[in-house]
Amino acid sequence: MKNWLRKNPHVQAIRVAAADLNGQPRGKRVPVRFADKVIEGGTRFPMSVLNLDIWGEDIDDSPLVLATGDRDGVLLPTERGFLPMPWLDTPTGLLPIWMFHENGEPYGGDPRHALANVVARYNDRGLTPVVAVELEFFLIDDSGRQLRVPPSPSTGKRRKMGEILSLRALDVFDSFFTELYDACEAMDIPADTAISEAGLGQFEINLMHQEDALRAADDAWLFKMLVKGLARRHGFAASFMAKPYDDYAGSGLHMHFSVLDKNGNNIFDDGTDQGSNLLLHAINGCLKAMPGCTLIFAPHANSYDRMVPGAHAPTGICWAYENRTTAVRVPSGDHRARRIEHRLSGGDVNPYLTIAAVLGAAMNGIEDGTLPPEPITGNAYNLDLPSIPTDWKDAIDTFESCPETARIFAPQLVQNYVMTKRQELHYMEATSKEEQIELYIDTV
Repeated sequence: MKNWLRKNPHVQAIRVAAADLNGQPRGKRVPVRFADKVIEGGTRFPMSVLNLDIWGEDIDDSPLVLATGDRDGVLLPTERGFLPMPWLDTPTGLLPIWMFHENGEPYGGDPRHALANVVARYNDRGLTPVVAVELEFFLIDDSGRQLRVPPSPSTGKRRKMGEILSLRALDVFDSFFTELYDACEAMDIPADTAISEAGLGQFEINLMHQEDALRAADDAWLFKMLVKGLARRHGFAASFMAKPYDDYAGSGLHMHFSVLDKNGNNIFDDGTDQGSNLLLHAINGCLKAMPGCTLIFAPHANSYDRMVPGAHAPTGICWAYENRTTAVRVPSGDHRARRIEHRLSGGDVNPYLTIAAVLGAAMNGIEDGTLPPEPITGNAYNLDLPSIPTDWKDAIDTFESCPETARIFAPQLVQNYVMTKRQELHYMEATSKEEQIELYIDTV
């Protein structure tokens, strides 16, 4: 970490940041002259800071605040080390951190530790999950009363509709995407293919697979910060909110994963198109935990506007081979790359919690050794299927009481997350749709 600063003497400021339960970066600005202190000893801030609501407010009656004196946690650098922040005018180094107790034990309310705990379950069996994510987002002109797609920098014209896989739509924002890819290279974020999507001003970028689930989550978290910050430099917003426009599809975060054994073999591959029994066990775990984990995959009021039939977001609990209407899809292709695609999450999720929920559910299924129902054929929206919770309150209640969720997340994280979402639900009831959109555009 010190080497990074020596190699980048132009850096004038440092940020240290951890992800709270909503995926918001919380941290401090530190003068470069005090970098060694942060690198060697970390920093401190209240444990309650990782448990703020989406407005950044304390949780009412949280045991982390007044009842315990709002005590500090110790935040230490993650293995990621320093990264540039190309969206800022001041040359700045970002140091990702995560929270521990005074005695060195991981803090159970930290979402990155939640994922680390799930990865440890795999490692204890000699297994390694391989993870990739696809992130959808909107470019938005939010300067007026109504949201619009930003005008073309070259013509001043605005797109009137979604254009799926349109080179023209990508070319309109060529300078933005060129800077974005350059910034991803600088931050070592493995950004791959970009496409235009079905929504108005909507795009998707794939992040390449990683044999380190924590790094994959880091990549997604950092990518969201980068896209939003860089867009503002270009004079518009970039948002991962689930559903900014009523008449267009929302944004998702699709997660692909396979699992390697200690010899590097994919345990989902048995040399056939069907895949191994372990693949089927993992699928069943994902399906069984889906109702309880819906709050992770749809964490905000706006998330449930996306969950409507026929709008490219799954609503029924089912799986299939090569079928994008399902919640769990097994893509076709070389059997050696056999994997699961989990399609339920919105773009507004916390990547650490989402990857933890999916991998944890799959491990539940592997441990239980149970088989899923038969894969569906045809359009899942036309079938009578068990459904995920259809509203925010139901999702909160289901998350709190779900036995599958309790196998994935520490009790403290479940309690903190439920308190957070109930507070947001309460205050959101007095918030207009316009105010919700204004809030979510920049936060999620």
